[in-house]
Amino acid sequence: MTRLPATIVFDLDGTLVDTAPDLLNALDAVIAPLGIAPVDREVARNFIGGGARLLVRRALESEGQTVDAARLEELNSAFLAHYAAHIAEDSRPFPGMVDALERLSAGGARLAVCTNKLEHLARQLLDALDLTRHFAAITGGDTHGVSKPDPLPLNATIAAAGGTLSRSVMVGDSLTDIRVARAAGTPVVAVSFGYTEIPPAEMGADRLIHDFSELDAAVKALLPAEG
Repeated sequence: MTRLPATIVFDLDGTLVDTAPDLLNALDAVIAPLGIAPVDREVARNFIGGGARLLVRRALESEGQTVDAARLEELNSAFLAHYAAHIAEDSRPFPGMVDALERLSAGGARLAVCTNKLEHLARQLLDALDLTRHFAAITGGDTHGVSKPDPLPLNATIAAAGGTLSRSVMVGDSLTDIRVARAAGTPVVAVSFGYTEIPPAEMGADRLIHDFSELDAAVKALLPAEG
């Protein structure tokens, strides 16, 4: 493809990698002692995206259970420990994703990850799947003390990758990704195969793709012409 001097920033869970199997297995492990049956995969996959603590809380609420803040922290810690120990057993890149990254890189794009996952877990997952090598910067929900949709993580990720805001595009699967892009002032591509309770076509992204083979054209359409 033609040269593409731009920075493409990706969300991780539900965008680059289908992490739902391992995340929901960890969730089952921590709620089972509370007498809660394994979660429905199709329903609970859309609980993903706001971080581990919110995932646990939403699973409890869906069963009509509430816990105090101290107990929620205990469950969150147990979740993170279980997840870290099984982080890439069943998680896999979405079809065509690696090929898309290689095409974008070959065209001159810088690639980065901006996720609300804890940074060390994001790096552990990407390392396990041999994906870290594709990215000039990787930041997590704890990297800067605030999480998406605050614009700071996205702005800082672009800067860490050596890019500029005016020639960057966000790629994500949730309303959080749309909102962080809007807050930062970058165009945004949504994928239709991720984790969201809102229909992807209704999230307000600049472009919606259903397969990674469509990403190149979507990104190029959103970038300003080089002056």
